[in-house]
Amino acid sequence: MTRRRTLRTLVEAKQGLIVPGAYDGISAKLVQQAGFPAVYMTGYGTSASRLGLPDLGFAGLAEMVDHARNLVAVLDVPLIADADTGYGNALNVRRTVQMYEAAGVAALHIEDQVTPKRCGHLAGHQVIPRAEFAGKIRAAVEARTDPDLLVIARTDAISAVDLDEALRRGEAAAKAGADVLFIEAPRDQAQVERVARAFDTPLLYNYAPGGRSPLLPFARLRELGFAIVLLPVDTLLVAVQAMRDFLTAAKARDDVQALKDRYMPFRDFNELIGVNAQLALAERYADGARSAT
Repeated sequence: MTRRRTLRTLVEAKQGLIVPGAYDGISAKLVQQAGFPAVYMTGYGTSASRLGLPDLGFAGLAEMVDHARNLVAVLDVPLIADADTGYGNALNVRRTVQMYEAAGVAALHIEDQVTPKRCGHLAGHQVIPRAEFAGKIRAAVEARTDPDLLVIARTDAISAVDLDEALRRGEAAAKAGADVLFIEAPRDQAQVERVARAFDTPLLYNYAPGGRSPLLPFARLRELGFAIVLLPVDTLLVAVQAMRDFLTAAKARDDVQALKDRYMPFRDFNELIGVNAQLALAERYADGARSAT
């Protein structure tokens, strides 16, 4: 079974698949190593880690595709990737889907924000007309060559307009062929429950720490029938906090010897990134070259 088929099967079960975000190759490896069946490439984390900039549309198509390709290459499990607005109109969306599919992602989400977009849990969103959004989703569906590639339709209309408009956009996206609906940033449990009741199409919940949506227990989200629960930036925030604490302590003490308990052992890190496996391959090829001479 391909990674895309695996993810589609998991999503269609609607059992609240927990998918932590990864912001680089190491974090992606750690998510997989922890036993999660899929990884999420966060746009927020990509912009922060690659550019040191906020999620305000600074990372473009080429950078995002390159990042997705690198994450896919280090994983054995499916990757769900943020594709922002599709980087333009419906024609641009087609190219975005083609490039993400070639990079090996198992799913991608396209949103209805006006360019330049911004993180879904910030203020000041604007959205494109509903019909234009539906056209972009239709373009995404028609552009894929692998029918198992999941097209996820995300709307930020709750923030930009209201919940009723967000639900209408979800309906339009489903009619356009979206495999999963991502109704971003419901404000309270009542809104979450209304979203859950509104659709038969699999739903995604963005479990953003510090964001606008309530962080309901995973069990409750599963009861409501959400198919995917993203933990979009948790690994990034945990890692940055740990690094900042370490650097603050090292500067204050003018020493790192007392901080050794904060380090992953060098041997373990080398194992994580595959040093021994790569050295074994190098030795194998060297043996072959010696045999040939």
